[in-house]
Amino acid sequence: MAAPKPEFKEREKGSITAGKLADLAVLSQDLLSVNPANIKGTEVEMTIVGGRIVYQKEGTWPFTNTAR
Repeated sequence: MAAPKPEFKEREKGSITAGKLADLAVLSQDLLSVNPANIKGTEVEMTIVGGRIVYQKEGTWPFTNTAR
């Protein structure tokens, strides 16, 4: 995947800012603060690709699931 600057897309992506596209995963716990032995219990709560929710764990979030 290309970085925003070489693609000349820094106005569309490259940071988490209102109006920009986003690819990210929302996890059930903070991987940087959880005990390393408990990392394997981390679950994916939501996945966003190109600014659209593509996965949403059932019953976890109040957002409308737009996954297709």
